[in-house]
Amino acid sequence: MFIQTEATPNPNTLKFLPGREISPGGPHEFETADAAEASPLAADLFLIQGVTGVFLGEDFIAITKDGAVEWDHVKPFLLGAIMDGLQSGRPILGDAETESGHAAYAGDDAEIVKEIIELIDTRVRPAVAQDGGDILFHSFIADSGTVRLKMRGACSGCPSSTMTLKAGIENLLKHYIPEIQSVEAVA
Repeated sequence: MFIQTEATPNPNTLKFLPGREISPGGPHEFETADAAEASPLAADLFLIQGVTGVFLGEDFIAITKDGAVEWDHVKPFLLGAIMDGLQSGRPILGDAETESGHAAYAGDDAEIVKEIIELIDTRVRPAVAQDGGDILFHSFIADSGTVRLKMRGACSGCPSSTMTLKAGIENLLKHYIPEIQSVEAVA
């Protein structure tokens, strides 16, 4: 098995491409070792010193490390754990529940939120997945026209995520939906 790696805009996140499906039912993010217990592969990756996050995309694994750890020191262990996990026959997600994705929204502005989610799904998420991340709708504050988004995977903590939000996503949403005035990230 050959696993390619790609740098992401986030210097602490590396994208691993094993050449097979990883999470076909939708992305899964594990931000702690306890949360990773739902995925045997993610749990194994958290055993490696310096791993602070695991994001399973459709056909990739994005791993975030502590800034004090060098990729040259941790990458061979990560590649080994991924290879062992994928060749072991164990399920990748185990008991991990399918994530619902975008936050539910019911209210007077449901039609606007439906448009926001459609634009995020068709124009934003495919682009950020190429960088090892994901973006989900969190909420819409109609009074101020503010869209709040949850950044995941390589997007979470990425130095260029503010630029992506303001120059890319905010401009896109404002162009198509005049009610939108700003976009911000939530933790």
